[in-house]
Amino acid sequence: MQHLRTQIVIAGAGPVGTVAAFYLASEGIDVILLESGSDCAQDLRASTFHPPTLEMLDRFGITEKLIARGLKAPIYHFRERNTGEIIDFDLGEIADTTDFPFRIQCEQYHLSRMLTENVLNQPNADVHFDHRVIGFDQDQDGVDVYAETPNAIVHVRAQFLIGADGSNSIIRKWLDTDFDGFTYPEKFLCYTTTEALEQRLPNLCYVNYVSDPDEWMVLLKVPSLWRVLVPAKEGQDDSELLADAKKNQVFDGLLGDGEAVETEHRTIYRVHQRVAKRFMHGRVAIIGDAAHLNNPIGGFGMNSGIHDAFNLCEKFVGIFKRNKDATTLLDMFERQRRKTTHDFIQAQTIRNMEYLSRGEGLEHQQRKNEMQRVHEDPMARREFLLRQSMIQSLEQEKELV
Repeated sequence: MQHLRTQIVIAGAGPVGTVAAFYLASEGIDVILLESGSDCAQDLRASTFHPPTLEMLDRFGITEKLIARGLKAPIYHFRERNTGEIIDFDLGEIADTTDFPFRIQCEQYHLSRMLTENVLNQPNADVHFDHRVIGFDQDQDGVDVYAETPNAIVHVRAQFLIGADGSNSIIRKWLDTDFDGFTYPEKFLCYTTTEALEQRLPNLCYVNYVSDPDEWMVLLKVPSLWRVLVPAKEGQDDSELLADAKKNQVFDGLLGDGEAVETEHRTIYRVHQRVAKRFMHGRVAIIGDAAHLNNPIGGFGMNSGIHDAFNLCEKFVGIFKRNKDATTLLDMFERQRRKTTHDFIQAQTIRNMEYLSRGEGLEHQQRKNEMQRVHEDPMARREFLLRQSMIQSLEQEKELV
């Protein structure tokens, strides 16, 4: 058995784990990053970077690279599919609060790969691919982590373990913590296509949330593709959902000639609204999808995970570099991020989903009227933009000491 030692070991080399690894390594803290795959996963689901996330990543010199690789999206639309009505919001209105008054549309794996290269260039850090964490034990002085490789079992002794290993987190499962919430009954179906939707649909921006009671949609542009997200009715077989007939039906409704549309990817996944009962368990932390899951409407999932990583790593810098009390700081991380997750991420994504999926009747009309009121009132519109951009929740989080 191979034996390694470090100060902090991180499971998962997605955007959240790589952010944590580079943050800590750049502060002189020894880090080992373990990833079960042979490379950073090419996950197509997350592609939106919100203004405060761009501010955080700017300290690494990464934001400029994301801007160069991605698309700037200052404007986003809430659209009514049946009537064609559009309620537009422009992040440029809150340029006085951020250096980045826009979203960047760029696939998350670009961030993971850039940061992995940066981690490997740090003398006090290492990345081990094809290392699947299979278990751990902790005591009052540290954590023993065990990872499986194609040829051996590796033992890593560290002072702390961070689980950033996604929605099926083995770290969370070993901790046996409650993961309360619910799973949406319908599946979600995502297509990617090189079809130039912006030339086919009038006044289409890069980020569009389309309300409809039967088949709501999210239309997102990334540099090379459009992503089209639709719900799939409960009980439909996966093979039926992935078939050409379903693709044709979706794009018939969108463009009128679905058979002519070619897709690059067709992906099915289930969507959850869940939060772990605790994020800190002694010397083990869970962050990102390992700690909380939400629907994709609004693009909060990856961003909130990155915010977890920055908050937690700031606390570790205080512990390792400034000799601050570990219990005090890690308890603060728990309070801050769990409250933000419950009060903002979960609540807002549920509201966004309801707005899109209940696109008919009196209840939806009331929601639309309220959205119109917000849009027409400069003060209310500003507050809405601060909330949807995630700026407001992070400001409120700072007050929880």
